[in-house]
Amino acid sequence: MTELETFRTETRVWLEENCPEEMRGSTRGEEDICWGGLRWEFRSEAQKTWLQRMASKGWTVPAWPQEYGGGGLSKDEVKILKEEMRAIKARSPLESFGIWMLGPALLKYGAHEQKLHFLRPIARGEIRWCQGYSEPNAGSDLASLQCKCEDKGDHWLVNGQKIWTSYADESDWIFVLVRTDSTATKHNGISFILVDMSAPGVSTKPIKLISGKSPFCETFFDDVKTPKEHSVGVSAVVGEINRGWDVAKYLLTHEREMISAGGGGLFGGRGLGEVAAQDVGLENGRLADPILRAKIAQAEIDGWAFLLTLERMKDEAKSGQGVGANSSMLKYYGTEFNKRRFELMMDSGGSDSLEWEGERSEDGKLARSWLRTKGNSIEGGTSEVQLNIIAKRILDLPNA
Repeated sequence: MTELETFRTETRVWLEENCPEEMRGSTRGEEDICWGGLRWEFRSEAQKTWLQRMASKGWTVPAWPQEYGGGGLSKDEVKILKEEMRAIKARSPLESFGIWMLGPALLKYGAHEQKLHFLRPIARGEIRWCQGYSEPNAGSDLASLQCKCEDKGDHWLVNGQKIWTSYADESDWIFVLVRTDSTATKHNGISFILVDMSAPGVSTKPIKLISGKSPFCETFFDDVKTPKEHSVGVSAVVGEINRGWDVAKYLLTHEREMISAGGGGLFGGRGLGEVAAQDVGLENGRLADPILRAKIAQAEIDGWAFLLTLERMKDEAKSGQGVGANSSMLKYYGTEFNKRRFELMMDSGGSDSLEWEGERSEDGKLARSWLRTKGNSIEGGTSEVQLNIIAKRILDLPNA
């Protein structure tokens, strides 16, 4: 057996022995997802056990170096791990903005002491992070942000507001873009700092969406004192002071990949065809509605093509080629495709899809999810902004 074949066999055995039965099968919704953090309450003993077992092997972040809490696996081993988890329908042990966004940024731009201090708790699910980027007057034009950060000798003094801060009211720490030099041109003079959400002067206010539910918040900083060092040698600033835009851009590529991945997902673990078959029925083994059948067939083909593109770009990134502006292409297509999928599910359900409350519809789960997809093409950079980036940086169109 080759080394990879041996790894696959050992991984399969370990997963079978260590993944609790309750942690197998598709998630039914937010309540089945483990986010971790200081205030996290496990939904079951099985959820807690599954996180602890995976974290002990570094498999919550399998590609991260072992010294920072990861598994130290190669890209091929990571792919095998994911394949074997899918084979037994094992749920992800931990979802985290720390894993998806801050972690990659720290690995690239963070000092060794910052990595040791912050990455291990992220990998173990001990700290929950949120993102402080957008402001009321700095959305698509993020570089025009005005959240002010002043040097006060032994600490930074932060004043300003952030908006659309997902899960800010449940998070322990926030990574924030702040303006540390108001005289510099707008893309300069920005720093990337790490702030404790429990610090005096930090407050949040929930924002409700048309879906009736929302993870979003407004976040306010009123004379927030942030130490220059959170621990000995652990700076609050990631990267260079006034060069935070470099970190921000790199992190955004990972955020856009994360958002785009939703375009390749399923609804409750089921494909579009399965959902539609339950709604409209079958005739001779095929969907009874031929027009809907054709639309779903095309969507399924496009979905698989998108998933393969995601895999290809992940392989290119791990081989050192990077993702860069391609993340805008993934984000645009993934979010627009996700909206299209949910439109089809609403079509197949007919008027029943509009049910907003009640046990039958799980309190309007489909309708609320459909409405939520509208925000996918805004968050992380609007579809219009992504098209501009694609035109300039990928297609190199003249005058774009």
